[in-house]
Amino acid sequence: MAKKGNRIIVGLKCTKCNRFNYVSQRNRINTSTKLEIKKYCRTCRQHTVHKEVKKLK
Repeated sequence: MAKKGNRIIVGLKCTKCNRFNYVSQRNRINTSTKLEIKKYCRTCRQHTVHKEVKKLK
């Protein structure tokens, strides 16, 4: 059986329109805070800040 590892899969949500747009991974040991990445939102049609919302499987 494989090890679980330190990486977790998280969902990213737009702060402007509150739409769930991206799925990403982060290392839970190196980044203890929640992710905040500036990415393109299709509904807003501009680059906005996307914040980590929930952990996925």
